[in-house]
Amino acid sequence: MDALERAREVAATWDDRLRADLPADLDIFDAHTHLGTDIDGMVGQFDELTGGMDRYGVSRAFVFCLDEPDRHPGFRAGNDRTLEFAARSEGRLIPFVRLALDEGPIEEARRCLDLGARGIKLHPRAQKFLLNDERLAPVFALAAERGVPILVHAGRGLPPIAAGLERLFDSHPGAQLILAHAGIADLANLAYRFAGKRGVFFDTSVWSAIDLLGLLRLVPPEQVVYASDYPYGQQPGSLLLSLRAARASGFDEGQLRAMFAGNAARIADGEEPLEPSQPRGPDILAQPLAQARIHQYLSMAMPLLFVRQPDAFGALGLALNATEEPNGTNREELEQIRELLEAGRDLWRTLPEAEDDAERRLVARTAVRLLQIADTVAVTSG
Repeated sequence: MDALERAREVAATWDDRLRADLPADLDIFDAHTHLGTDIDGMVGQFDELTGGMDRYGVSRAFVFCLDEPDRHPGFRAGNDRTLEFAARSEGRLIPFVRLALDEGPIEEARRCLDLGARGIKLHPRAQKFLLNDERLAPVFALAAERGVPILVHAGRGLPPIAAGLERLFDSHPGAQLILAHAGIADLANLAYRFAGKRGVFFDTSVWSAIDLLGLLRLVPPEQVVYASDYPYGQQPGSLLLSLRAARASGFDEGQLRAMFAGNAARIADGEEPLEPSQPRGPDILAQPLAQARIHQYLSMAMPLLFVRQPDAFGALGLALNATEEPNGTNREELEQIRELLEAGRDLWRTLPEAEDDAERRLVARTAVRLLQIADTVAVTSG
């Protein structure tokens, strides 16, 4: 409990730094959140989500259910809960209907859209389909007919998806598409095919600042929407990552405001998307070598923490040692990174003492939060 409390205290210092760095009176719209219980054990709770929105100034969010234990048939129960959560939020949570292509997707989509859903969520990895699946065409046709966006998981665990999505999008005029997780499953090909296309957006819900920097160098600011991926994504790390990556990419204040709220608000309010301009990010990442080493070692450590295993290799220790480089640049940031890593290390070490899976999940999530902040600072240093 001492390690957990210390970790929370260290994370809280980044709340203050984040607030000081965000533009004044910034509106924030979170384009990717979940509520419910996933079969992997992750839980998204209404009070936690809305409480976090209050704390960090998030006015609205798109929300959908997780891969629920009672997902059969067709996510009906989870979709009903999403609609109930949205009603309870009094307009702050904007519900999307989640679909399973093998269980009446069009019927379930029509049912939920008629009840107030304002978007569609597709997860090809979890529901085991490809983006060239012929059952997707009626879904895109319905979305275009109703004027609602489709948010597609475009993160880990997928083969290349760009060609199939481009055919679907181009075949359904009026469709709007949100590619989750910065499209990292097929980032370069997705950006090549969709950069400059009105109605296609990429959300910022990734763990690594390098992925987001890679997106922003290829896609115009008008096609980027802020997203946390709650409950998988946590604060203040999610907001900090998007802010620092956008600033490193040269976003001006107007483009920051559009990314954090304006672009998603236009989707939610049924307004025409802005005309895309040009990407802003640089092609080359310039980074002090000490911070580059920290990022390398954290990339080695994080998969172990994600699956709640001990750091048997000692990668986190190597990252900590790199913060002590005598001639390292940005010494203040190196000290901040060290504080984050020490708190994360001490908490990670308590994992074997956790009494149940809920406690292990809390310990791991809190440690991940600290290490993500450290990695974001290291990657965007200078």
